[in-house]
Order: sequence, then structure tokens, then C-alpha cells
Amino acid sequence: MPKIHPYLWFDNQAEQAATFYTSVFKNSRIVEVQRYGDAMPEQAGSVMIVNFELEGQAFTALNGGPQFTFTEAISLFVDCHDQPEVDYLWERLTADGGEEGPCGWLKDKYGVSWQIIPSTLMELLSDPDPEKAKRATEAMFTMKKIDIQGLRDAYHSG
Repeated sequence: MPKIHPYLWFDNQAEQAATFYTSVFKNSRIVEVQRYGDAMPEQAGSVMIVNFELEGQAFTALNGGPQFTFTEAISLFVDCHDQPEVDYLWERLTADGGEEGPCGWLKDKYGVSWQIIPSTLMELLSDPDPEKAKRATEAMFTMKKIDIQGLRDAYHSG
């Protein structure tokens, strides 16, 4: 296990969430499912922890109860190579109750915040020409799901 990895607290959907995430991302798998024992606070035999990997990144999901919920204060950033990848992830992660947010952010059906960002966006926003970068930034502010061609059009206009 890597030294640092995300640990996600769910009410009672850890296994469902891990199964969902591993179905969305390629090169992903559930590594281990640990269950509550007789001396633990939850029902013996129910899922306690699910260790899983998404694209080689280790995650742990805990069924910890309803005390804590996710907020946008932390998000999972996905560096996308092209528009089809952005479209695929956006569609899958907003399905079945997920919510679109501004500027490439979304919340999935479990309330986890994601940033689905094409690498092109970061390239355009960091352009040394401040006017080009500004036009790309202003275009991004009008978008929910990032549209790479829309960014490029704004960047080159002017």
C-alpha cells in the first residue's frame, strides 16, 4: 500500500461505491473487502472496509455510518487526455443522481466531488500570453463539463 492514499467515509455504501468506481475507470480493481466482526459496533459480517485501486491509485472506503458526509472541500482530480475521456467520465459519474457543477466539477451519486479536467485546460490557463489565458479562463467559467474545442475557440479569438 502506498504511504498516502484517500480514505473515503460512507454511511453504508462502501462496497457499492467501490464497485461503481472500478467499473468506471480502466485499470481498476477491488483489492480486499474486510467485514465487521462480532466484537465490533456494526452487524457482524457486514462490510466494514473496501480497499480498491483506480488507475493504480489506492483508495479505502469505510462503512462508518451517517455521522460524516462528503463536501466540495476535497475532490478527486482526473487528468483527462481528450474530449471523449471527459465526456465518458462526466456521463458515468453524473449518472443516477450525480450533480453537475461549474468548471469541470461534479458530485457523483455518493456525494464524492470530482474534477474532470482535460490537460488542455491547464495548458491554456498557464499560457504566458495573459490575454489568451484570460479568454480561456472566461470560457471555462461559462462551462459545467469542460468543452475543449470551446476553450480553444475562446483562446484563439481576439
